[in-house]
Amino acid sequence: MDRLALRQTLAAFLAEDIGRGDLTSEALFAPHEVGQAQIVARESCVVAGIDWVAPEVFRLQCPGVEMHLEVRDGQRVDPGQVLLAVSGSVIDLLKAERLALNLLQRLSGIATLTAAFVERVKLYPVRITDTRKTTPGLRALEKDAVLAGGGYNHRFNLADGILVKDNHIAACGSIVRAVERIRERIPHTLRIEVETDTLDQVAECLECGVDIIMLDNMSNAEMAEAVKMVNGRALVEASGGVNLETVAGIAATGVDIISIGALTHSAPACDLGMDWLVSREKV
Repeated sequence: MDRLALRQTLAAFLAEDIGRGDLTSEALFAPHEVGQAQIVARESCVVAGIDWVAPEVFRLQCPGVEMHLEVRDGQRVDPGQVLLAVSGSVIDLLKAERLALNLLQRLSGIATLTAAFVERVKLYPVRITDTRKTTPGLRALEKDAVLAGGGYNHRFNLADGILVKDNHIAACGSIVRAVERIRERIPHTLRIEVETDTLDQVAECLECGVDIIMLDNMSNAEMAEAVKMVNGRALVEASGGVNLETVAGIAATGVDIISIGALTHSAPACDLGMDWLVSREKV
């Protein structure tokens, strides 16, 4: 992650949430009052965002904050387990609370869902990867959460690799023509991936010698046949409509990669909370 850029993003998120000030906290507490609190898991989950993201929110809002990490990203926790202990200005801790929790809940949800998919395919030599179906502004954090859950990252952005999709093919007229044009314009060091939805298109990809063939919304029988056709001449990626009930069957077809948009666009937030321990005046 580019932490400098993300620090600026987190600062903007804080500004959005705080506005012109926390009217409630500033009416209740004096600037010199300090307190202690803990972020606690309310349910079992795989944690993401605890190594740097949540602590950075508190650091940005509460200079001089003291923190103690009880767990690390990628660790599974039980209900009631403490993730992070913080102490500092009561007002500033309360200002940072909501953003820290929002991000932790979102990222831990992604890590937890990813871990569930990884567990379903543990008997197969296949990678579970994310997609670009991420929340605008949170892509780096969400993709990092996928890693915390045991998954892998696909392209970070459009400049991160060649992926010829259905509309590229339609605009060019054929896979062959699209691949020919691309090879004329890109360095030889780049791989070419092509999305297919029929076995005929898989055969066309093999004729072109593409490096990665994506099987989009194919049946398991079609995917198994495609893997036989490819016979190791390219990496095979499955995509489209993958869920926890279908992922093991897809893995059993022999594909190398399963990309799942739901990891980032449909992961439910985990239930986490911040429990207050004590407040006192700073001596």
